[in-house]
Amino acid sequence: MAQPISLHETLEALPPVYEASSTLRKQISQRLSSSTSIPILVVLDDDPTGTQTCHDINVLTTWSTSVLVSELSLTPAGSGFFILTNSRALHPDDARKLITEICNNLKEAAKQVGTEVEVVLRGDSTLRGHFPLEPEAVEDVLGKSDVWILAPFFLQGGRYTIGDVHYVAEGDNLVPAGETPFAKDATFGYKSSNLRDWIVEKSAHGQRHIDRSHISSFDLATLRKEGPSYVSSQLCAAPKGSVIVVNAADEADMDVVILGILEATSKGLRILYRTGAAFVSARLGIPPIPPISASQLSTSFTANRGGLIIAGSYVPKTTSQLKILREQSGTHLTTIELDVEQLLSGSDVLDAALQTAEAEISRGQDVLVMTSRKLVTGSNERESLDIGSVVARTLVDFLTRLSVRPRYVIAKGGITSSDMATKGLNMKKALIAGQASKGVPLWRCDEETCKWPGLPYVVFPGNVGSEEALFELVRDWRKV
Repeated sequence: MAQPISLHETLEALPPVYEASSTLRKQISQRLSSSTSIPILVVLDDDPTGTQTCHDINVLTTWSTSVLVSELSLTPAGSGFFILTNSRALHPDDARKLITEICNNLKEAAKQVGTEVEVVLRGDSTLRGHFPLEPEAVEDVLGKSDVWILAPFFLQGGRYTIGDVHYVAEGDNLVPAGETPFAKDATFGYKSSNLRDWIVEKSAHGQRHIDRSHISSFDLATLRKEGPSYVSSQLCAAPKGSVIVVNAADEADMDVVILGILEATSKGLRILYRTGAAFVSARLGIPPIPPISASQLSTSFTANRGGLIIAGSYVPKTTSQLKILREQSGTHLTTIELDVEQLLSGSDVLDAALQTAEAEISRGQDVLVMTSRKLVTGSNERESLDIGSVVARTLVDFLTRLSVRPRYVIAKGGITSSDMATKGLNMKKALIAGQASKGVPLWRCDEETCKWPGLPYVVFPGNVGSEEALFELVRDWRKV
């Protein structure tokens, strides 16, 4: 069993990076812009938080063939866009059907436009989600890949992969992912921190059982010494059907991997990706930008109104952040708590909640609508997902019925933010404007279908940020 290790000492002991990320990212961007043969990247995101490292590209929440034809026609070769699937909220059979439907539509749309596409399955950087079910579903439609790549590294969230072990940073410690609360997830729990073992564990009941002998990895020391040529040669030499783990502890490591991938795929290698957010921005050549400030958003905020924070996530980090938000905000924040056990019993708790929220937002007061913090789970994975669906529907009903436009909306938690965007605000297509804070995506939807076009919408992941991060964002965005 892997043990916690020192973050600082571990990173200090690693060899220096191959080159600075800023230099490598420019090389990626130049390669993408100078070629017309690099496929369009289509990112199937199992919740909205995968947009947390990107800016100035689109995210779709619908995927009809006609919608995909339009988006592919507007997207230059080498660039890409997101499709929000929210498949992490679905039962396995439903998730497989959804990915199959999207890929069938994508295949037909690409044929009509006359372009090539490459699919990334963006998943949770703490390893929760439908694996290997989703890559299996992609291959059933788009054909077998030569290699799968697994790359959950995500610097802004403190997720590192070193020596094939995936770690989550907690303070100055790197905790093996299998020893964190994320591994105890009622639906997507796991035991292994070593990603080779994790692949074997998760595939044990899949359509394709993956033997450990078919799994390899990019050695971090060699990657940092030899650069993209090492990655390309490893990919081209990998036996068909291999799964390759990406070790990474810096954005530059991911940039090296991308340059190696671009070289290998230019020779005809077909790769399918299951990754965290960092892979996507590197593959698209998107440079980091500072978080978007309140002053930059001043014309987008609804004047003289309070902000709205909706929290459905139950991970311990969210609960800690909500506690700090409530304690530090004092009289600047009104909290409305929805009792989950009452919701499950069929009680109507929304009328009173809506009346309070509308009155407070109208007078310029920030409002937090949160589910009670006692985690209610079912006797199995299916029942736990169903309970989550009831809670999500209630939060959607709240936002749908809310008649007062707030200053902004912050949705806390991946599934919560997906439902608030697609069902509560009726977003069909949004622009990823950037980040509201480190690792926290900011969207803007100007479509006429949107309930409140132009409203700043924050997708705040349940498992990202310090304990003070949510409070600091709400404080900085407060009406003054």
